[in-house]
Amino acid sequence: MTKMAAPTEARGGAAASGFLGFRAGSRDPGAPGGRRVRGSRNRKKSWKRWRGPEAQLGRELGAFLEDVGLQQRAAGGLVAEKPDESLFFLDTGSEEKEPKLNRGKEKPLRIDLILQPDSKVPAPKDILAHQVPNGKKRKRKQQLREKLAERGLVPREQHLLQARRQRAAAEAAHGQGAGAEPAGGFYDIWSDTNPLDRPLAGQDAWFLEQTKKQRVRRPARLEKKLSELPAVDVIPPGGSYNPTFQAHQALLLQAHEVELRRQKAEEKLERQLCFPTAAEAPTQETAFREQCEGLLEESADEGSDEETPHEPPAPGAPPLLAPLREKKTEQQRRREKEAKCLEARRLGEKAARCRRQELFQLRSIRLQVKRREAELLRRRRARLAKRRAEATKPRRLGRLKYEDPDLEVQLSTELAESLRTLKPEGSVLRDRFKSLQKRNLIEPRERAKFKRKYRLKYVEKRAFREVTL
Repeated sequence: MTKMAAPTEARGGAAASGFLGFRAGSRDPGAPGGRRVRGSRNRKKSWKRWRGPEAQLGRELGAFLEDVGLQQRAAGGLVAEKPDESLFFLDTGSEEKEPKLNRGKEKPLRIDLILQPDSKVPAPKDILAHQVPNGKKRKRKQQLREKLAERGLVPREQHLLQARRQRAAAEAAHGQGAGAEPAGGFYDIWSDTNPLDRPLAGQDAWFLEQTKKQRVRRPARLEKKLSELPAVDVIPPGGSYNPTFQAHQALLLQAHEVELRRQKAEEKLERQLCFPTAAEAPTQETAFREQCEGLLEESADEGSDEETPHEPPAPGAPPLLAPLREKKTEQQRRREKEAKCLEARRLGEKAARCRRQELFQLRSIRLQVKRREAELLRRRRARLAKRRAEATKPRRLGRLKYEDPDLEVQLSTELAESLRTLKPEGSVLRDRFKSLQKRNLIEPRERAKFKRKYRLKYVEKRAFREVTL
């Protein structure tokens, strides 16, 4: 019994002390039943499980570190290591102890003392607040100015400014003020003969291109206009606020023709989509005639084929074989060769005779050539005319086709007698928008249509229902 109690006491002592034993069979004393339970300690329900000696040691260690941090922030270090002079001072209650320091000072207000920071740790320095754009460059320039000033020299910028002032004073003395015209003639800054580009004349093109001193050439495609139409269309004379009778009637006739074409297009579409009447409706006879269409011709063709039927070979007869070609003799080959030579000679003589006869057809050949050239010229002119006509027409840039806007015209009874009673027609914004579409700058568009995704649901409120009842 005595020998068996020793290990038990050792295990009990280890468990009571809260530390693991040094033996191989020692277990975690905090775990129930000798088995350690592993679980998450970052949740509130698991805080109760962490009650062992390790938790107490961790809390003490955290409190110690927090106390050390507080001392460093408040006193600039550990209080135990500070001398007594830095922690305490003798208050005599009189201002005569330091007359020089208290001279000219007033006692700060209580609110100012509260707002003062109590932390001894300095605030982090805002580096961006102390940075100056191009600070090093400005510093070098300032040093250069100081060196030039010591030598008695003037910086280049100041020298140019002084020279400009002297030139302006000289021009003012000669009568060329700010309001006078310049001595040189006017010039186009975008032309090739720009006087500003004269210093670059004669230099290497590659050097000018790499040093960005030469202007970028405008692409040729940007010089080409998308349409030959003018940016602003001039309205007809009949659209004036005080037009003549003939001009106004001509504009009314043009608007009438536009409406007539639109009405004809609508009637044509209505005729194509309208349902046939009872007299035009198909009957059984017409349907049967359409079904029998072409059957008679096919039967006639079949009868003609039946007149000359192909006789199939007899069931016991042998299949037809192609005749075997016999080998040609030397005499037959020689005769065939002589016949080919004679045929080639005959064709050559015929060609030579035809060429001799063409000498007498030069006049007719020249006439044919002239007719051909005239036809090619006519085709070329037609292509150019078609291309010019298409240059003034809007192109098909999108799924929609360009449509001309309605003519802004007033009837004879709507003409105003004065500008005060004149009613504006159309919109400037819409006119510019249509002009961009007509000149192929933007594609024809239409206003987006709102399409509701779900059907509206009407619900009668209970309060309204009670009032109506």
